[in-house]
Amino acid sequence: MINKNKPKLTLVGAGPGDVDLITVKGAKALGAADVVLYDALINRELLDYAPDALKIFVGKRKGFHRYSQDEINEIIVKNAFEHGHVVRLKGGDPFVFGRGGEEVDYVESFGIETQVISGISSAISVPTNVGVSLTKRGVSESLWILTGTTSERQLSEDVKLAAQSSATVVILMGMSKLSQITAIFKQHGKSDTPTVVIQNGCSENEQVGLGRVDTIVDIVAEKELSSPAIIVIGEVVKESVKFRAFFEEIHQQIVEKQQSL
Repeated sequence: MINKNKPKLTLVGAGPGDVDLITVKGAKALGAADVVLYDALINRELLDYAPDALKIFVGKRKGFHRYSQDEINEIIVKNAFEHGHVVRLKGGDPFVFGRGGEEVDYVESFGIETQVISGISSAISVPTNVGVSLTKRGVSESLWILTGTTSERQLSEDVKLAAQSSATVVILMGMSKLSQITAIFKQHGKSDTPTVVIQNGCSENEQVGLGRVDTIVDIVAEKELSSPAIIVIGEVVKESVKFRAFFEEIHQQIVEKQQSL
């Protein structure tokens, strides 16, 4: 059978987990897809936007990779030539720790047309969903967004730089390195900095662990939180209306302890 559709790749950011947080443009692209290659962290309800498309799961999670990145690249090209319009549906934003740039580079080397439709990044939307404003006048004037784990499975050296700043720090893919991350922040005098870990953000399964740099590891263990989760470290965490009472209580306990000495 001869494919009459022009080969094309559209990278679509699926957003953080809430099906309603995909963009209108992203939903339209799904409706025009011949094939949808989708990741592990997307909301499966989004596939309903592409009722007639061939759907192929190519998700990667820690400890389980159905396909390597090289194999995914090849699957995109193969399906574009065989079927036409391929939509690559990726969690969050495809160009924020999503390896979207690698996929575009590979596909374009075959002369295939590409388009990227940005998604709402989990680095922004997940903290926002629990009331954390990542920047706030008089509290935090800048923001770091970094990966906790590099492609070599090592802790990112940028964590050390971030710990030295007064910025809000958002760390993705950092749960397996949480003890190392907090140790670095402690070394830079940030033991009492407010910290929140948000698992499965913007979904019905969202769970939150709230504490400080020096307590968050124990809190995460107690609540049995794990990936996928986002770590936010910074004074803005205690500014959240949802968390303010928690930190006020901690402050009061510290004051009472000091007065009793």
